[in-house]
Amino acid sequence: MKKIGIMQPYFLPYIGYFQLMNMVDEFVIYDNIEFSKASWIRRNRMLQNGKDAYFTLPIKKDSDFLDVDQRYLADNFDREAGRLLRRIEANYSKAPFYKEFFPIVESIIYCEERNLFDYILHSVKTIKEYLNIPTPIIILSNLGKAIHQLQAQDKVIGVCKTLQATHYINSSGGTHLYDAESFQKENIELLFFSAKQFEYPQFDNEFVPFLSILDVCMFNDIAQIKEYLNQYEIIKP
Repeated sequence: MKKIGIMQPYFLPYIGYFQLMNMVDEFVIYDNIEFSKASWIRRNRMLQNGKDAYFTLPIKKDSDFLDVDQRYLADNFDREAGRLLRRIEANYSKAPFYKEFFPIVESIIYCEERNLFDYILHSVKTIKEYLNIPTPIIILSNLGKAIHQLQAQDKVIGVCKTLQATHYINSSGGTHLYDAESFQKENIELLFFSAKQFEYPQFDNEFVPFLSILDVCMFNDIAQIKEYLNQYEIIKP
């Protein structure tokens, strides 16, 4: 049995991203996928004054039709990186695991990569290592041009066949995107997962769920986060 998951590159995503990575045998990340300003690729949410607040990576102005691996961070990113780091520090300096995790955040924010995909990939790998997730990461373009020419569900099935996967697991938010029979014809079982809601103290505020992994790591130690990684349910279509 071999399980795989496929995701877009997201900057400091919520814990569900890492739950999927932790539950599969190989984790594939799209690099040659069209960039969308409305996606979560370059933004997420953190806790600020007891509420959720967005943080965003500034990027160079360019064609809206370029893929993620063809986009770059803004020319003034060094200054913007400092601002983002100070904002994180202001919001989380009193969190219980700030001292342990803040150096990890610094290594992510001050990464020298300026290609958007490479910058985000570095952040994903850094969190993966911090959480001791053993799953290998595979970059989609390394699987060959033939797969890149496929679209939507056919591309996913193509990845599964190339990696000889027996199971494909996706977030429950994508149930409308796939047809289980099409996967069955290729001897692949289609499954979905849903992250269970859990709560932890966020200072003295009412709990705000599904924030960036940044929030989880500021308020919880590794052992507790490892437990959270297993708090999900598998759904069959």
